[in-house]
Amino acid sequence: MTTKFDLKTSKVPFLKWAGGKRKILDKIWSRLPTGERLVEPFCGSATVFLNTNFLNNLIADTNRDVINIYQEIQKDSEGFIQYASRYFKVNNNTAEQYYKLREEFNNTKFNRKRAALFLYLNKHGYNGLCRYNSKGGFNVPFGKYKKVTYPESYLNEFARKTPYADFIVQDFETTIKNSQSGDIIYCDPPYVPLNESNTSFNYDKNGFSFEQQQKLAELAEDAANRGIPVLISNHLTDFTREIYKNAELTEFSVKRYISCKGDNRVAAKEVLALFR
Repeated sequence: MTTKFDLKTSKVPFLKWAGGKRKILDKIWSRLPTGERLVEPFCGSATVFLNTNFLNNLIADTNRDVINIYQEIQKDSEGFIQYASRYFKVNNNTAEQYYKLREEFNNTKFNRKRAALFLYLNKHGYNGLCRYNSKGGFNVPFGKYKKVTYPESYLNEFARKTPYADFIVQDFETTIKNSQSGDIIYCDPPYVPLNESNTSFNYDKNGFSFEQQQKLAELAEDAANRGIPVLISNHLTDFTREIYKNAELTEFSVKRYISCKGDNRVAAKEVLALFR
């Protein structure tokens, strides 16, 4: 990858996402090695995929709703974009309609309708959070936005990238273990909390444990030993310093906008750990 990156011309993901990577794309861009295929085991809103130029991409996540919407766009972008727009009507931007459609979403199978409802919930829900209860039900409350804009241009921009990608539901262990020569891997796992009460980044219903963080670091080192470089982003803590001790670390600060309250929008120490 080139070491230059212009944030002003960067592509914006159509999904809101807690811990999105757009603010640090320049840092990721400068540290991401060259390769034949980009592999993302924790794709989230796919910001890195959107803003790199690999001709082959493996975009994976355990969140079926994320992969489902990407697959639906890939299958028929024009049809999906037109279909999903029906939920972005002014009369749907009310608490009553939101909770009605949220319940409908939770009772809908993985198909085009569920993907469209997922987009609606993502834009109308509180701060764009993606959170599920212990039974797997989406439970983010209504966001109370005065106006919600349909992200048609961002959807079209994403659609233009889909011919170059495979979107799969798969856990990070399998994705990394199945990587091959020529791959480069970028990992954006749910972040290690800065304190015990901060679990905002755990969007999976089962969370993401410290043991899994440790396992990810081990897999990254194993992949690097096979000639496959791995770049991981995370909070900078004593714990991550320890598990990434065999990697090249790039440390910096970034503001995270998870709370609507300005006094909770504070700079946090982050790290990019490159295993190669």
